Amino acid sequence: MPDDLDFDLTFSPSYGVPVTIAKGVQRLTVNNPSPFTFRGTNSYIVGTSSVAVIDPGPEDEAHFQALMAALDGRRVSHIFVSHTHRDHSPLARRLKAATGALTVAQGPHRASRSLHAGEINPLAESADTDFVPDIAAGDGERIEGDGWALTVLHTPGHTANHCAFALENSGILFSADHVMAWATTIVAPPDGSMADFMASVEKLLARGDEDRMFFPGHGGPVTEPASFLRGLRTHRRMRERAVLERIRAGDRLIPDMVTAIYARTDPRLHGAAALSVLAHLEDLIGKGQVATDGPPSLSGIYTLA
Repeated sequence: MPDDLDFDLTFSPSYGVPVTIAKGVQRLTVNNPSPFTFRGTNSYIVGTSSVAVIDPGPEDEAHFQALMAALDGRRVSHIFVSHTHRDHSPLARRLKAATGALTVAQGPHRASRSLHAGEINPLAESADTDFVPDIAAGDGERIEGDGWALTVLHTPGHTANHCAFALENSGILFSADHVMAWATTIVAPPDGSMADFMASVEKLLARGDEDRMFFPGHGGPVTEPASFLRGLRTHRRMRERAVLERIRAGDRLIPDMVTAIYARTDPRLHGAAALSVLAHLEDLIGKGQVATDGPPSLSGIYTLA
């Protein structure tokens, strides 16, 4: 299947060094590269004399010291957390203790749906279940600091509590793991939901040219957000059609579908690909296009409805 998205893999992380990427915005990248984090997790410092930190990152001593050095004595009033995966939120506790800042997020970690009987959450270890924000921000809520304001946009899909943050009067959206230039995000049930993810794509598309630049949780910026979002929507629809085509061809099991659909994907990512296929199957079952005996699962048998 031809790819419909043009990914940008040119990102240079500059570990430990704050990089000014826009007026009043600095990026600092954690040295935690992996197949799932690309070159590492991006933390952002927003403001000048009194600032906000977005996604402080994992519990990492070198990154904490680099953050404190980059802050250079400036007051931190708020710590924004886009979602509660362990590469984004754990350092918020230490940074809050050091600065007295208020933490802001949609809420604590939760799955997009309840676990089925006997189901084990395959990504449970990646969840930061200890994090509870000081401010549980509602969708569209505006949080104001000294010379800056961020609007919280709920964008569930990757996780149920995922948020993006729009920087007022700048055209900048901090898109976290919902939209990234280097790859599509993992949507893995039960934490993630493909139906929610697609609705969040539509939500950002509806903002039109209000957002002119996305700064994501991993990798470099998305410089043409509207066209990238349309490509992302097409990409997911193509994956959905590919799943349906594999079922029509006789595949009944997720591993067989993954082997065919993700033949050119790094085998280390096939586990994540299986969860993505499951997310599509859950969505297709919800639409009445696919059937399975019992709740959908990684080991389920799937047929056309």
